[in-house]
Amino acid sequence: MIDPTVRASGPDDHDELGVLEALARGALVGQRGGARWLEEHPPHHPDWNRTERRRVLVADLDGCVVGYLVLDLGRVAVVESVFVHPDAREVGFGDALLEAARSAAAASGSHHLEGTALPGDRETKNLYERAGITARSITVSVALTDPSSSEPASR
Repeated sequence: MIDPTVRASGPDDHDELGVLEALARGALVGQRGGARWLEEHPPHHPDWNRTERRRVLVADLDGCVVGYLVLDLGRVAVVESVFVHPDAREVGFGDALLEAARSAAAASGSHHLEGTALPGDRETKNLYERAGITARSITVSVALTDPSSSEPASR
């Protein structure tokens, strides 16, 4: 049985985090809402440094980073991104990352913890719901112009 370990990231984790982030971002290509999310969220790599507001937590399996969670702390703490390598899923790493994020947010004085799941991303939605993080609103969107030109978008 695997006992998921979560810890704060350190400089020695940056290369592994870069590989995981590339996998995570690649998985969003072609997903509904994925292109927009990628546009609005630049890669963290190579700057994974912790700041006063940002915490980067890693899921560790025998010294190997198998997942991460980036948390922006404030009155409302926001999970900017969470990812667990597909080969390390279904054993509790995502749950452990969210539990650690919840603890870090509470310790910092945050009043709420929020995250985002793309439309149709049942795995992430289920992860959040297991942690007691449920939808408070649903944002809908339509492009008004074709991103490759200045022409109005067609229906």
